[in-house]
Amino acid sequence: MNENDISRIVLNCAIKVHSELGPGLLESTYETCLKYELKQAGLRVEQQKALPVIYHDVKLDCGYRIDLIVENKFIIEIKSVAFLNDVHLAQVLTYLKLSGCKLGFLMNFNVAKLKDGVKRVINGNLND
Repeated sequence: MNENDISRIVLNCAIKVHSELGPGLLESTYETCLKYELKQAGLRVEQQKALPVIYHDVKLDCGYRIDLIVENKFIIEIKSVAFLNDVHLAQVLTYLKLSGCKLGFLMNFNVAKLKDGVKRVINGNLND
C-alpha cells in the first residue's frame, strides 16, 4: 500500500472520529480514537513513537515523538488548537525528514469541519 492509499484511509477515519466527537477535546483523545479507527481499518499504527535525532552519526534521544505513524511510512501530527501556524507545519516536515517518511498529515481537530483542519505535508518527491 502506498502513501496516497494510506492518506485516503487516514482521512476517512479522521472524519469519522471528528464527526463522532466534534471539536474541543484534548489532542490525546483524538489521537487514541484515530489509532483505534486505523487499526479497525486493518492498518499497522504506532502511537507516540520515539524519533531520535542523528547528530554526528550518533542517535540521540531528544524527546521527539511522532503522534501516529501508519504502516511505518505515513506520519500524523494531531493538534487541537484555535489556529495552525507555520511552526506546526515545520514540525511535521522535520518529523518527515528525520523519519525518512515522504508523506504526512497535520490535523487540527479543533475546527467545525475537519477538512478545514487538514494539511498534507510532503517530504521530497512522492513519486520516488
